[in-house]
Amino acid sequence: MNEFINLFNSSSPTEVSSTVKLLLLLTVFSVAPGILILMTCFTRIVIVLSFVRTSLATQNMPPNQVLIGLALFLTFFIMAPTFSEINKDALTPLMNNKISLDEAYTKAEKPIKEYMSKHTRQKDLALFMNYAKMKKPESIQDIPLTTMVPAYAISELKTAFQMGFMIFIPFLIIDMVVASVLMSMGMMMLPPVMISLPFKILLFVLVDGWYLIVKSLLDSF
Repeated sequence: MNEFINLFNSSSPTEVSSTVKLLLLLTVFSVAPGILILMTCFTRIVIVLSFVRTSLATQNMPPNQVLIGLALFLTFFIMAPTFSEINKDALTPLMNNKISLDEAYTKAEKPIKEYMSKHTRQKDLALFMNYAKMKKPESIQDIPLTTMVPAYAISELKTAFQMGFMIFIPFLIIDMVVASVLMSMGMMMLPPVMISLPFKILLFVLVDGWYLIVKSLLDSF
């Protein structure tokens, strides 16, 4: 413990640099959940997967852990080029003392802004820019993250709900058909969900639903 305290009280440039790196690492870890949710494709993926489970009416199947785990690894797969660029241009040079902390932050901003700008609607971005009374930027890099991130987040929410609506339609049709058949047979006391559930699962399996869902998600980025 004393060594840890002495590290922060040291005047040695090497030890101070190590201290800054440690603080930076702890800061990144503390805000990592927010970065993962609002600055990557995780939000769209996990919402779409949740819509799939809800439309199937399978309650907690697949479990939340499975959906979040799948969404997490799909996020790493899709964001791999962006993360690699950040690591190459910002993180590695910073750890090797080739650039300063400010330069690393500037270099790390570039790829993440380029990614978010591709999936952010101009209307959503204009909403926050107008509220902040910002002038029209000359490039994407001139837009601060405090404006880009919420604009990107609501754009992702809209896209995810649009995809979720399209997923609901075929399962809704099955529910309506089953309910109509049960009513015509006078079996109004029998819950339609109990009968339609096997048919929805069968349809989902026959069309290879998980493949189609993941393929649609990958194609949307």
